[in-house]
Amino acid sequence: MERQETAILIATVVLIILVVLIITLFWVFQRRKNSLLLQQKEAEKKFERAIAETQIEIREETLRNISWELHDNIGQLLTLAKIQVDVAKEDPERLPEVTETITKSLTELRALSKLINPDAIKSLSLTEAIALEVERFNRLQFIEATLSSNTEVRTLDDKAEIIIFRILQEFFSNTIKHSKASKLSVNVRYDQEKLVIHAKDDGVGFDKKDLKSRQNIGIGLCNMQNRGKLINAEVSLDSAKGKGTSITLTYHYKKLVTEEEVD
Repeated sequence: MERQETAILIATVVLIILVVLIITLFWVFQRRKNSLLLQQKEAEKKFERAIAETQIEIREETLRNISWELHDNIGQLLTLAKIQVDVAKEDPERLPEVTETITKSLTELRALSKLINPDAIKSLSLTEAIALEVERFNRLQFIEATLSSNTEVRTLDDKAEIIIFRILQEFFSNTIKHSKASKLSVNVRYDQEKLVIHAKDDGVGFDKKDLKSRQNIGIGLCNMQNRGKLINAEVSLDSAKGKGTSITLTYHYKKLVTEEEVD
């Protein structure tokens, strides 16, 4: 009888321990799950904030470009046209010069309208947006820029396009402001698994060993790489003194879920 009671007691204790263990494990699991969900939500919020900040930066860069073009490009053309009109009053044979200048001003305004119209910008693919930048550099004679690209094999996520475009915009801006380059080449290659963009200038370049001392370049590279991490893109900068600077961006497409995988 005592043995039976002892066995029952032991079984009860074991059962209680198992119940407590299961409850504990369930509690730990739920806590970890909640923690992971919280981390995921925080990561999503951080990503959305980064996207919003990037959109603002692109908009600000666009407005700076518009302001510059209106003041220093189109403004100068219209001032020249006014002078030519005054001259043509005394010499009517100079009227064709006025017509040519006004025609050029209209061409510049049409090109500028592409930057102003938000619907037009939204409808552009990544390659088309890059082409617009290259066209602007050449039109304003900032630098001799060329773009080569193959046919797109995958439509990119809108947010990935925004990040990639801003990274390239930063590189272009540094090239024009600091590199003293005369030429810029951009190659956009869509492979089956990834997108690879390579851009290179023929500027003064820099020694990568001095990267830490070149604060503006170091910060710029960190910014571009941090943006790349948001979409799991790899960003590398290569340079040498007297041999220019290049950037390579590699973005692996997000895996598409097929019907077979769902089943």
